[in-house]
Amino acid sequence: MPQVIFLPHEQRCPEGAVIEAEPGDNLIELALENGVDIEHACEMACACTTCHVILREGFDSLEESEETEDDLLDKAWGLEPDSRLGCQTQVGEEDLVIEIPKYTINQVSESQ
Repeated sequence: MPQVIFLPHEQRCPEGAVIEAEPGDNLIELALENGVDIEHACEMACACTTCHVILREGFDSLEESEETEDDLLDKAWGLEPDSRLGCQTQVGEEDLVIEIPKYTINQVSESQ
């Protein structure tokens, strides 16, 4: 059973988190169910970049991103080669180490 390890983030996950996952679990749903507050302004419809995450380990174990996700990622703050949108990412067979970027590009934030 793979683990999803969230690195500490000052506001979203101050202590970090280690979550047991099943292959095929949606990354953002898994995070939210386990108290990791990843922003998701479009309600996980792949229409924004607020759930942008960087995979520090395990990126190659994931299914390839689709064109819609790639187009949106081009607009994400702090884009890196191992960036994905949490709403479009399904856990694979390997452990993942996730970094939540310091900033997101969000025109409207419900939580502020």
